[in-house]
Amino acid sequence: MATTTRIRDFDEFAEVHAFLLAASGIPAHLHRRLFTKLASDTFDGGDFFSVESCEGGRQRRLVLSAESLSKESDLFLVDHAWSFRLSDALKQLREVPGLAERMAALMCVDLDKRGETEETENEELDRCERNKVAFEIVEKEMCRVKENGRDVVSWLEFEELGIDDDMLCSLDLSTKFPNLVALNLWGNKLQNADKVVQEITKCKNLKALWLNENPVLDSCSNSITKAITEALPGLEIYNSCFTTNFGSWALSFCGGVIGPDNLDFSVGSSPTLNGITTLDLSNRCIHKLPEAFSSNALPSLSELNVRGNPLDQVSTGDLLKLLSSFTCLKELEVDIPGPLGSSAIEIVKSLPNLSMLNGVSTAVIVQTGKHVVDTALEPRLPEWAPMDPLPERVVSAMWYYLMTYRLADEEKIDETPVWYMMDELGSALRHSDNANFRVAPFLFMPEGNLSSAISYSVLWPTRDVQQEEECTRDFLFGVGEDKQRSARLTAWFHTPQNYFIQEFRKYSQELESKALGPLNKDLRGDLKPVTGSILHSNSHPLRVFTDIPQVEEFLTRPEFVLTNEPKDADIIWTSLQVDAELKKALQLNDNQYTNQFPFEACLVMKHHLAETIHKAQGSPEWLQPTYNLETQLAQLIGDYFVRKRDGLDNLWILKPWNMARTIDTTVTGDLSAIIRMMETGPKICQKYIERPALFGGKKFDLRYVVLVRSMRPLEIFLSDVFWVRLANNQYTLEKSSFFEYETHFTVMNYIGKLNHKNTPEFVKEFEDEHQVRWKEIHDRITKMIRCIFESAALVQPEMHNPRSRAIYGIDVMLDSLFMPKILEVTYCPDCTRACKYDTQAIFGNNAPIKGREFFNTVFGCLFLGESNNVMPI
Repeated sequence: MATTTRIRDFDEFAEVHAFLLAASGIPAHLHRRLFTKLASDTFDGGDFFSVESCEGGRQRRLVLSAESLSKESDLFLVDHAWSFRLSDALKQLREVPGLAERMAALMCVDLDKRGETEETENEELDRCERNKVAFEIVEKEMCRVKENGRDVVSWLEFEELGIDDDMLCSLDLSTKFPNLVALNLWGNKLQNADKVVQEITKCKNLKALWLNENPVLDSCSNSITKAITEALPGLEIYNSCFTTNFGSWALSFCGGVIGPDNLDFSVGSSPTLNGITTLDLSNRCIHKLPEAFSSNALPSLSELNVRGNPLDQVSTGDLLKLLSSFTCLKELEVDIPGPLGSSAIEIVKSLPNLSMLNGVSTAVIVQTGKHVVDTALEPRLPEWAPMDPLPERVVSAMWYYLMTYRLADEEKIDETPVWYMMDELGSALRHSDNANFRVAPFLFMPEGNLSSAISYSVLWPTRDVQQEEECTRDFLFGVGEDKQRSARLTAWFHTPQNYFIQEFRKYSQELESKALGPLNKDLRGDLKPVTGSILHSNSHPLRVFTDIPQVEEFLTRPEFVLTNEPKDADIIWTSLQVDAELKKALQLNDNQYTNQFPFEACLVMKHHLAETIHKAQGSPEWLQPTYNLETQLAQLIGDYFVRKRDGLDNLWILKPWNMARTIDTTVTGDLSAIIRMMETGPKICQKYIERPALFGGKKFDLRYVVLVRSMRPLEIFLSDVFWVRLANNQYTLEKSSFFEYETHFTVMNYIGKLNHKNTPEFVKEFEDEHQVRWKEIHDRITKMIRCIFESAALVQPEMHNPRSRAIYGIDVMLDSLFMPKILEVTYCPDCTRACKYDTQAIFGNNAPIKGREFFNTVFGCLFLGESNNVMPI
């Protein structure tokens, strides 16, 4: 319904917004309630909800403050605090007053900024007060020892009390507390390694020591660890990790038997373990479990957590055998893949007494066939350096919060997605697999058309919710394992790295095992060419139907004549896909020649191009690591983690499967951003060429044109006409530059200023700048292009069709070693430059080439069997 007047009633609202209401999933009985709130601009969420700080102030959460809220009983409008196109994000944050500050507060990345204006005169006084507390702790413990006798054990907690090296020495702990078994110095000011080691190693009965987050560990952690553990062989816990000598004492501590408030044991005794039912051994750097860990010593153990431990000094079989001896063990937490293998199903089969594995019912694991399960995921929290400006912090953190939509009307869908940040209330909703609320974007069109649209999000309860209960939403609503749900949660949570690294290694091994076998003679093109001139025997010109302006203007040879009747044409040269529907509409027949090959998607769609090359060639050097995000996300994440671990470049470029002109193409090194951008459509993720060859300090790529007469035998030609495409800005890897189109992208025909460089001039200047011979580079490029089409011929033999002739654009980039990298293959490439600019051949006789003759040359090669200004490859 089209109208220019404001919507007046609910029926009109429902008619105009029928599609949007259906797509939103908002229950039908709430539609009228939605209209009422939209019409009156009612934001009443503050009457029902409150926002609380959590995760040490690094996250916020939404809590129901009302007494209760029944399932689907009401809905709430959520404002969009920030809406933007991705390319504009950083610019807006820098230029829009107050935007960066508000977003930083919503994302909790301004914690160190909030108190910058406060006075700091009392810092020294505060340190003195904390030091005073340390002395008071010593005095209190000395009194306790005096009352109970010198044989009593001591446990001292000095966490974050500002203790420095001199103060540690002055405390004289070894003299005052000869039976000191545990010493917590976490988060103090210790800096001198010699003094620390000297004082600590005097405490001969120490069983546990925490020096975490002291400056001394920043410079000489390994030497201190070695000195202390060698001097104190009885030490079982050091900096939260278990030493190689750990035993029943450490197990008792983790089982809650002993601690600072439970000192009912002596120095020489071994605490009893038989009452322990729950044992949390997570993240203790355990390589091998001690003899004390046995079903005899722990007969009541029912819950065990061994996450974050390598346990690499015991076989999987022996470990499963040990755990199976614990007949009371019902709940187990363990990394998968990890020390018990890579399959949750196999673990459940080996430990039949288990009822829960990683927080998931074993019955559900068997029923759903899940190999990897994990519900106890730690959230990813924003990280920043103190010197990072707020806009840069927001750009890094925003992927934990953003949502997205595309605008569309009856005629077309917007090619560029809109990202948005919900307001203070909406952005406080955290994730849950069992969410009690749902959120959906909604475009309200008060005047009945898209130009009047205002974007909101709508929030409603999907379960009964009680007061003080946290309100959550499913960040991946409607996304199941068939769409890689577990892997996609990595955008918000720390998922098991081992699993993804294992998937990446398996994938890499598969690629390494693949190699292009020898081509048959008919594929190699060793046989006599089967194509030639298709001119009529009566010498009548070939009739050409085309919808491409350059062909209409520049195809002037007498052997060809244009026609407006496609059914009468000998040659169909079109930018449209010639499928059954088009053939029927234009009354085409199978005897006509077309400018496309069947199944050419194996080349011209980016994910299929990579798949084709991988199947035929494995992983050639000229193809950057490439992943189809719709099917290979786990492998990509594994690759990312391995590169991060090894300190390698980790910058990637995301490209839609089938969009040109770099639409929705993004450069990023942020794993969460990579995963989230899957939401705007199918993409490949390809390793970015961080160190490309530059021309005058600017990035460039090369557009080649390949003419294909036949796929069996393979008859392909490389046009003598190719051109360079230059970025406008100097190349840099500054993070802020990734939002600058004219720095990292080279297609300026549609965006930015086009700076054309004549090819012969470019080649000469490039050779002079880099002291290289272009002929050597050209030979490598030619070989690569040949390999690409050989791959297609091998993997997709159905591509051959004697009535097909086509040209393809081949986009190539050179790395800093001048090795070619394939970027993409384009169907029916834009040849405006080829037609517009005169040039000359780079090799051979360097003959001049007139731009207006380009399509005369193309048609002469493809349909008349000529080879002027082309080179067979």
